[in-house]
Amino acid sequence: MRILLVNDDGFDAPGFEIMRKVAAELSDDVWVVAPATDQSGLAHSLTLSHPLRVKTVDERNFILHGTPTDCVIMGVRELLPSPPDLVLSGVNLGQNVADDVTYSGTVAGAMEGALLGIRSIALSQRVDWASDAPIKWQATLKHAPSIVDTLLAADFTPPTFINVNFPDKEPEDIDGVSVVPQGALEHGLFTERRHDGRAKPYYWLRFQNREPIGEGETDLSAVQNGRIAVTPLKPDLTDRDGMASLRSAFNSDVGA
Repeated sequence: MRILLVNDDGFDAPGFEIMRKVAAELSDDVWVVAPATDQSGLAHSLTLSHPLRVKTVDERNFILHGTPTDCVIMGVRELLPSPPDLVLSGVNLGQNVADDVTYSGTVAGAMEGALLGIRSIALSQRVDWASDAPIKWQATLKHAPSIVDTLLAADFTPPTFINVNFPDKEPEDIDGVSVVPQGALEHGLFTERRHDGRAKPYYWLRFQNREPIGEGETDLSAVQNGRIAVTPLKPDLTDRDGMASLRSAFNSDVGA
């Protein structure tokens, strides 16, 4: 099985080393195309306004000056001798759940793989940002290979791709696996105004504490409760429930 590894934290990110170890347990045919710098928050963006430059580390490892989406396209279309059987994106530093999947370059890497017709899985490790405790990468390292094996045996097919989030727990403290829907959070992005040395203003985007929206178990609640969250996603964003009311508003049944 040929595996392509991508991420959004960059080629040298600690989570990417975990990803390499996970992939090595699954196959001896592993290829890497990863961003040169941190691409977090760039979602499903493409590089269209300047060239993509590739640094060859060795026969199967490449650093790309581009986004996670660029990495998947370059890997599949240019750098690998043939398309991979699986794209693994991550392991991201921090969870990618609820509305945050729309910002995530890690999730976007898996989405691009699915759009190319390749089974794809995004993996992220929840972090307690308020704590100075070490990142619990061992949770992902121990459980990710069996999670991926189980998913491949389930034979999910593109355009569906899988978003997996590991809780902030030691491996032995994880309380199983939940297949759950994507949750929702209150919007929590705000602007912070600062001033440079010449008193000119500039801004940082930052998150504030956010509360979950809705009830029932979701990817968000699963990882908060110490479970591995597995969520099938699709690129199709159509609100099918809302189509009937819109058709009524336009007095049209086109496409019904």
